[in-house]
Amino acid sequence: MAAAKKSKGTVGVIGLGIMGGSFARNLVKAGWRVVGYDLSAARRREAQAAGVEIAASPADVAAKAPTVLTSLPKPQALMEVARALAAAKLKNKLIVEMSTFTIADKEKAQKVLAKAGHTMLDTPVSGTGAQARSGDLVFYASGNPAIIKNLKPMFEAFGRHVYDVGAFGNGSKMKYVANLLVAINNVASAEAMVLGMKSGLPPQAIFDLVRAGAGNSRVFELRAPMMVKGNYNDVTMKIDVWDKDMQVIGDYARKIKVPTPMFDASKPIYLKAMKSGLGAKDTAAVCAVLEKMAKFKRGKSKK
Repeated sequence: MAAAKKSKGTVGVIGLGIMGGSFARNLVKAGWRVVGYDLSAARRREAQAAGVEIAASPADVAAKAPTVLTSLPKPQALMEVARALAAAKLKNKLIVEMSTFTIADKEKAQKVLAKAGHTMLDTPVSGTGAQARSGDLVFYASGNPAIIKNLKPMFEAFGRHVYDVGAFGNGSKMKYVANLLVAINNVASAEAMVLGMKSGLPPQAIFDLVRAGAGNSRVFELRAPMMVKGNYNDVTMKIDVWDKDMQVIGDYARKIKVPTPMFDASKPIYLKAMKSGLGAKDTAAVCAVLEKMAKFKRGKSKK
């Protein structure tokens, strides 16, 4: 009976971390058969417990699924997967690459896959790990428009909306724009929280009233609750992974000669967070950095 319910098709997911694991679990909930793989045994066990069929390797995922989503931590991992799929001599697979890498890195993988007869889409994701868990994601799909249109039901099974942004690589460009704003808004949210807390305002009141006013943002709504508690262990994006994303954005902006003064100003705060041992914490932990810079200790608010 369980197998009979999974009639919407089969999707592969390579990379079952914060984002990919959520993709897989939500697809299972929506009635898709999901075949997944991750180097981490712990992540494989978590996914299997949620109904994901665990494959023996990336090539095994592709052998069992016509469409494969890749959500990987580094471009080297993408190239390893691309080469493994090419070497497997499978026919007509569709690879939906959802990580945040340079366009050049994605193009290298695309060429390897294309030579083996496979099609790749550049489809970065806009949303945090928390949004991934709840299916509140937006996808910037670029590549073959007919394929993007056909995949819409699949995307809507684990996200809010998919946008066709044109030629391959445009998805990454749009992700750089979105993440530039996220980087700035996250530090701005922390800056506002510390200003309010050190002035003597209760953290929860700051959150409630900013959310009700003109200074609110989606990033504030997602990250400020962690700042209110001063607890950054429920990770939606690790600071050390975010640093990689920021490097990609900064390099691209310099390449096309676009000044990014606000983005550049936020970078040292993330670096301080990493140097303070907060690399494995959520990016909202920049609030702790600014608290230290402001010589503010919770429980000793200025009246």
